[in-house]
Amino acid sequence: MSDDSPKARALAVLGTGSDVGKSLVAAGFCRILHRVGMRVAPFKAQNMSLNSFVTPDGGEMGRAQVLQAQACGLEPHVDMNPILLKPEADHKSQVIVLGKVWNSQDAVEYFNKKLEVFEVVKESYTRLAQEHEVVVIEGAGSAAEINLRDRDIVNWPVVEMADASVVLVADIDRGGVFAQVIGTMDLLRPEERRRVRGVIINKFRGDATLFEDGVQMIEARTGVPVLGVLPYLKKLELDQEDSVEVDQFRMTPFLPTMVNIAVLLLPHMSNFTDFNQLSAEADVVLRYVRNPDDLNGADVVIIPGSKTTIADLMYLQKEGFVQALIRQLDHEVEIVGICGGFQMLGRQIVDPQGTEGGGLVNGFGLLDVTTELIADKKTTQVAARPLHIHMTVACVVEGYEIHMGVTSVESLQPVFRIVPQNGGEACASFDGAVCENGLVWGTYIHGVFDQPVFRRLWLNRIRQRKKLASLNVSVSIAVSQRLSNALDRWANHMEKHMNIESLFSILGFKNL
Repeated sequence: MSDDSPKARALAVLGTGSDVGKSLVAAGFCRILHRVGMRVAPFKAQNMSLNSFVTPDGGEMGRAQVLQAQACGLEPHVDMNPILLKPEADHKSQVIVLGKVWNSQDAVEYFNKKLEVFEVVKESYTRLAQEHEVVVIEGAGSAAEINLRDRDIVNWPVVEMADASVVLVADIDRGGVFAQVIGTMDLLRPEERRRVRGVIINKFRGDATLFEDGVQMIEARTGVPVLGVLPYLKKLELDQEDSVEVDQFRMTPFLPTMVNIAVLLLPHMSNFTDFNQLSAEADVVLRYVRNPDDLNGADVVIIPGSKTTIADLMYLQKEGFVQALIRQLDHEVEIVGICGGFQMLGRQIVDPQGTEGGGLVNGFGLLDVTTELIADKKTTQVAARPLHIHMTVACVVEGYEIHMGVTSVESLQPVFRIVPQNGGEACASFDGAVCENGLVWGTYIHGVFDQPVFRRLWLNRIRQRKKLASLNVSVSIAVSQRLSNALDRWANHMEKHMNIESLFSILGFKNL
């Protein structure tokens, strides 16, 4: 960044470790600053996640920065997350640069490209800094990964590039908060410690007054003020960066008076946020399933998206899910495939270009479709009208496609008719496939359940099969509205339990 480049004031949210709450604290800061009229934008140089999103111009980026963009009142843009790594194997990831696939590399190959990649990071940050008054930077993992300093392009190099002040987030719920904070500060270089302007203790349970002496100890040992102790906020319905929260749904009991949905927990499951709106419905029980026996009692089985479709399909076959799904169909259980899950429902997946290692694998054979994997990735936002059996009320589904494959539908009807973008005229195009009785269907659309009208019509169809009364669509509209208000609920929580004046002071603002 040249000396004459306009520089936004920068606040970096770094953590004492992974999953301490950096993403949500950064989103809260974004919302708080946006609400007082600041032009604020989020930034994370490099994200590693299978949970991605497609921007309006077709770029792929991490979901955490999408949430933060929403907090800022902005459309998501790939400059907010210029590098996205999507793990494909233990030591290999697909590298997405500025929203497009760059290549697939192992860790050593990627680290050797550090200087080249960091130039992209600097250019993206410069564009954001020229257009906004504040940039809220999210770090990755721990702020004190001393063995990775020579390869770091997320934490301290970005902090130094942006001349950012740092807030350190620690998670007291996992224990060892003193070691987290004091140990992290001790491992930082002197110039790094000087940038740390405050500490946030996150996920506190119980009476916060009992931790007042702990706050004093941390401040005395580090010389850094504790800006706030954030109580654990239950039922915080915000998109999480990774699938850490999935485990809480694994043992959820199915109930005869509810719509019971089983989502197969794939080794390389992607876009688990597809199910956030469903799980928030009061008449839905959603369970993530690793064992075929845990499907018992389900009304719907969903095969989600996957980063490595063939490998995950073979895993499901090995675990006995082929026979288990056939048994579920005998009991009129509905089976849905999304993206890679849609591909798995077909007769075959072929990989002539070696996109996933090459070869041919038989699918579940529940839909008369075949898929050919190709190297080019399709990333686009879509709107579509459902063509399901009994979907008589007009409604639109809005979502996005992220996939590397072309599926040929033989004799089956499509599930959706794609709505032309911007109201323009276009040749009719369709998505997905549904079997004749409507119990098996697949789609490439991520976010297919996010629109409340379609979601309620679909849930009511299942309720009718169970001889349960249908619910008014207003129930699902209220759910979506509640979720859209969750950002303000989180920002209010942060404002209540933090010294917000200190935040503004750190950024050099007064009288806000």
